[in-house]
Amino acid sequence: MIDSAKSNIKGALMALISFGIFASHDVVVKVLGGHYTPFQIIFFSVLFSFPLATLMLMRDATSGHLRPVHPWWTALRTAAAVLTGFSAFYAFSVLPLAETYAILFAAPMLITVLSIPILGEKVGLHRWAAIVVGMIGVMVVLRPGTSPLSLGHVAAITAAVGSATASVIVRKIGRDERSAVLMLYPMVANFAVMACILPFVYRPMPIEHLGLVGVISLFGFIAGLFIIAAYRAGDAAIVAPMQYSQILWAAGFGILFFDETPDLLTLVGAGIIIVSGLYIVLRETIGGVSRNTPVLENKSPRETGSPARISSILRERANRVPPGYIALAKRRNTN
Repeated sequence: MIDSAKSNIKGALMALISFGIFASHDVVVKVLGGHYTPFQIIFFSVLFSFPLATLMLMRDATSGHLRPVHPWWTALRTAAAVLTGFSAFYAFSVLPLAETYAILFAAPMLITVLSIPILGEKVGLHRWAAIVVGMIGVMVVLRPGTSPLSLGHVAAITAAVGSATASVIVRKIGRDERSAVLMLYPMVANFAVMACILPFVYRPMPIEHLGLVGVISLFGFIAGLFIIAAYRAGDAAIVAPMQYSQILWAAGFGILFFDETPDLLTLVGAGIIIVSGLYIVLRETIGGVSRNTPVLENKSPRETGSPARISSILRERANRVPPGYIALAKRRNTN
């Protein structure tokens, strides 16, 4: 029991570090978003991340080719990831950080809903109630009728939907597809799509801004390593809720760098969304309630399709540990 508690504490701390780095990543995105379009930022961040991806591929001992086992699911995930990347980058550029995170925190509820048609998950009354409450929280943040719904809000909602779609598809096909396939297809698609748009929106970038783009790629990569280490060390039910710490980072960074102070309704709405998300995580941990635990298995803050979320590849490698080995390890821990 003591070893298990220590492992969970270690996993939680690693997750907090990871999500702090992810929040710093998003701050840099917001800074660059004041000067350049998301198309240009994503293009160069993907370009700078190819060396990191190459290092990952060099360490991938899995044999096989790069043709997907599930081409249509892979294509749908790739499209969702590309859309999510652009939408999330744009939302961070134009909305306050805390408000953007509050909307993105709706992803666990959307993952639960999408797991019904995609994973065949059965969602009971309790989780449906949590989903409804979470959506009420989103409405509190958006305040329809009292404040105008901007393009940034639409982008944040689109990012949440796209991220949830990509995450559920990874849960469905992740054990069949090679890690390299899951990583490369969204990266190449992002690079190709943004390259086609770039000539129409390009602005020259000074060396310091190119350096910040490199920071985006590096922060995402390092945070991905930390989150995978967190899930290896601690229980998913302990690690997963740590993502909500990003609202604290967002509030602090917003005040410090952008003169953004979250208003009361944003904080109330975020609180409602977080409570509903935590309840869904709790229900998924109860034996027999969730067959697939899609929210617990979502080990990235969001699937953006940008190279910053290489953690989706690392987690699939971790998921390939033989189930028998996991069961044996658990028995040893309880003895």
